[in-house]
Amino acid sequence: MKKILGIGSRIEHKEYGKGVVTNVDSRMYWVTFIENGLETLSFDEEFEVIEAAEDEVDTVSFYEVEKSLRSILKKWSDASEVVPLADKYKGGTLILKPKDTNLTDKEIPIDTFFHKVVMLRDRLRVMEQKINSNKTLDDQDKVDLQQYITRCYGSLTTFNVLFKNNSQQFKGEGRNK
Repeated sequence: MKKILGIGSRIEHKEYGKGVVTNVDSRMYWVTFIENGLETLSFDEEFEVIEAAEDEVDTVSFYEVEKSLRSILKKWSDASEVVPLADKYKGGTLILKPKDTNLTDKEIPIDTFFHKVVMLRDRLRVMEQKINSNKTLDDQDKVDLQQYITRCYGSLTTFNVLFKNNSQQFKGEGRNK
C-alpha cells in the first residue's frame, strides 16, 4: 500500500504538470497545479512525487468539516436555508393598495417579501427548539407554547403558494391530524 502524501507535498502529473497537494481526504488529493489550477486525484492515480510532506494526514477533509458545521449551524441557529421561490413569482411585485385613494400604493419585490416569510419560519423553528430543550419549563408549559407556535404556522399557510417545494411550506394543526 502506498503511503498517503501530506498537505504541501509537491508532485508532477503527466497531464497536469507540477503541483502542490492542498487538501487530502480519505479517498483523494486536491492538488493545485501551476498550469492547470485545482484538480482532484485519486490515491491510485499515477504521478511522480517530487517532495513528500511527512505531516499527519487527517482522513476528514475540510469540505466534510465545513458540511458538518453548516448542518449544525442550520439546526441550532437562525441561519436560513436556501428556500426557492415558486418560479411563477420570481421577479414579481407585491402591491399593497390602501382603501383611501389619496394614499400611495406600497410595492415590495416578492423575493424580498418571501425572504422575510422564510426568516420568520426559521425563527419560529429556532424558538421551538429552544422551548423543547429548555430545562426550566415544565412539560405542560412546553406543550402550551408548542401549540401557539403550531397556530402561528397555521396562520402562515396563506403564504405556501410562494414556496417552490411543498416540503418547505408551513404546516398548521389541520395538516397534522
